[in-house]
Amino acid sequence: MRELERYYWVLDLEPGATLEEVNQAYKDLAFIWHPDRIPHDNQRLKEKAQKKLQEINEAREKLRSLKTKRQIPHYSPSPAPKNSPPPPPKKPPTRTTYQHQPPPPKTNPDLSGKDFSHANLSNKDLSGRNMSYANLTGANLSDTFMHKVILRGANLSEANMFRANLLLADLREANLRNANLIGADLSGADLRGADLTGARVRSGDRLLVKLIGANLSGAIMPDGTVHA
Repeated sequence: MRELERYYWVLDLEPGATLEEVNQAYKDLAFIWHPDRIPHDNQRLKEKAQKKLQEINEAREKLRSLKTKRQIPHYSPSPAPKNSPPPPPKKPPTRTTYQHQPPPPKTNPDLSGKDFSHANLSNKDLSGRNMSYANLTGANLSDTFMHKVILRGANLSEANMFRANLLLADLREANLRNANLIGADLSGADLRGADLTGARVRSGDRLLVKLIGANLSGAIMPDGTVHA
């Protein structure tokens, strides 16, 4: 893979993407992989995030420098001496044609309806995967990265989701009965109609789940009440 294509690949962009698309892709990925979002006691994942952020920064800077218009100084030609013969006609520049080979597209297999009951998926990166109606009963999803994952109608009963990252996840009508959600980040997640009966979300009176901007309309809360 050529170096320029690799920069597009790092930002999850098609070759030739605009500067605006490069900047937006950088913002999205920097938000996801910022080391400050990783738990301090998970050194392995924190080092992975630091390396990923370095690659994202390098790709953004290289593509920005290539796409920024360079200022070319203007030179005025000296006047031709009188009675001099006209200059020969300029030949058109020769263009070299390169055969462009785009990088192979990234594939994220469809995992909808798959059986992951009691599977160990700890520390996996399942971001953006379609896992709707999958069976994840009793699965270990601790410290799993699941940004924008689709888990609509999935069975997550008794799953261990300790410190799982579920930013902007689709959890509509998901079964989260008796799941361990301590330390999970559900900011911006769609939990409409989800069943959280008996789910672990507190330590004493302290809520230990991030629910900033989450949609809980019609969700059954851990105590059995329906969220208005």
